Amino acid sequence: MKIGELAKRAQVPIDTVRYYEREGLIPPPPRRASGYRDYLDADVDRLRFMRRAKGLGFTLPEIRELLNLTALTGGDMAALNAQTQAKLRDVEEKIESLTRIRDALQGLVTACPGHGALERCPILAALSEPRT
Repeated sequence: MKIGELAKRAQVPIDTVRYYEREGLIPPPPRRASGYRDYLDADVDRLRFMRRAKGLGFTLPEIRELLNLTALTGGDMAALNAQTQAKLRDVEEKIESLTRIRDALQGLVTACPGHGALERCPILAALSEPRT
């Protein structure tokens, strides 16, 4: 199949297919006599896998590692599970960090009456305060 059909079936932009190919995340396809690339159904599956992994927050280097792990025939799922657990820990840490940021911002918004002289604004004071 041509690149446009591959992109459509995998639900990714054509530029993404080209980028992943340049990065070695999908194997270079054979070319037809006309010079067009001839992608396989396996390429659709691989791109869908990558799109779903990216949707779960995996970075391209992490996706490359996942693909390498899935390519091992007769391999064990322990390494794949460990990678996913590591990503889960990373996401939980980000959630904790974002929760702290949200709470701090909520405190600033609550402290500010939203009107009056700017020099008496508690948000400005908190942001201008020197931290040690």
